[in-house]
Amino acid sequence: MVPAVAFTGERTEAEKPAPITVTDIAGREVTVNTPVRRVLLGEGRQLYLVASLEPEDPLARVVAWRDDLIEADPATYRQYLEAFPRLAELPAFPGKENGLIDIESTIVLKPDVVLLNLEAMRANEDAKYIEKLAELQIPVLYIDFRHHPLKNTEPTIRLLGKIMEREARAEEIIAFRREAMARVTDVIGTSKPERPRVFIERIGGYADDCCLTFGAENFGKYVELAGGLNIGSDILPSTFGQLNPEQVIAANPEHVVVTSADWEAYVPGGHWIPLGPGADETVTRQKLEWFTSRSAYTDIAAQKTRTFHGIWHQFYNSPYEFFAVQQLAKWLHPELFASLDPDATFAEYHRRFLPIPYRPGYAVSLVDSTD
Repeated sequence: MVPAVAFTGERTEAEKPAPITVTDIAGREVTVNTPVRRVLLGEGRQLYLVASLEPEDPLARVVAWRDDLIEADPATYRQYLEAFPRLAELPAFPGKENGLIDIESTIVLKPDVVLLNLEAMRANEDAKYIEKLAELQIPVLYIDFRHHPLKNTEPTIRLLGKIMEREARAEEIIAFRREAMARVTDVIGTSKPERPRVFIERIGGYADDCCLTFGAENFGKYVELAGGLNIGSDILPSTFGQLNPEQVIAANPEHVVVTSADWEAYVPGGHWIPLGPGADETVTRQKLEWFTSRSAYTDIAAQKTRTFHGIWHQFYNSPYEFFAVQQLAKWLHPELFASLDPDATFAEYHRRFLPIPYRPGYAVSLVDSTD
């Protein structure tokens, strides 16, 4: 006989969600009913990890998302849209990285959990959103790929793995990332090469201002792991900041690395470099060439040797920073890492963990030998 539950749609005792208490990246202890079935993504780019944990159907648990992926990473959005057409119908709300979620829509959707980025914490605390959602038994978890990615990405992966009951999968992802990073850090640790000076131009082409960059975290930390000296690390007190052109010229960087992406939706026709999956290298190289003429780079070492490089900006906000570390290592120490292939590493990650095919186009350089 077929159990009556099969006809009623009710869950068996084993299937019913069980409350567990987890600690989020902000250090908050939060009780969540697991496995979560209805997740609201406070940032669309959180899909990078959700899809890695559940590639068969990344949207199976997602009830709504912030629409930033559509404009900030249009090529990846198109890939997911092609694979999962109903993505176009997923309820979406606008907003900024450090802004508020749409609380009215959240209440109507009744998610099992809301995922927010760490930088949104202050705004939500001021608006008392967490308390309002708690009254309706809607828990909020803070995650982070952006402010302290080398510290917080692994705990974020484990946190989502736990609430989605994909813990074994989460550990596989973590092991892959560690091995990919070790292929750089082990060599740097053993060889102890001289560290070239590097300036990271953050969001190149998004604005005309110069010189937005990173402190000792995020891409600044990636440079250090790859065997370089990040100029912003000794000047800026936080992850993000800005130097003036005179500071850059005085530091005389030997490499300039521009983080950029396809930002046509934000800055139509701007100087941004349309890096990302499937990018045309001829186009990205031509766009990178413009940066060599910026006044902040007048007569610096990198301008004389044309050691200018461009890399996909979204590595600053994803679980994929291992690619950035490998690519930076090839640019900074081409002899040490002649056999290292960041594209092959990222392609393997796609094969093992993602539902979309790998399409190169995440990096470009004016130095042919280190492309």
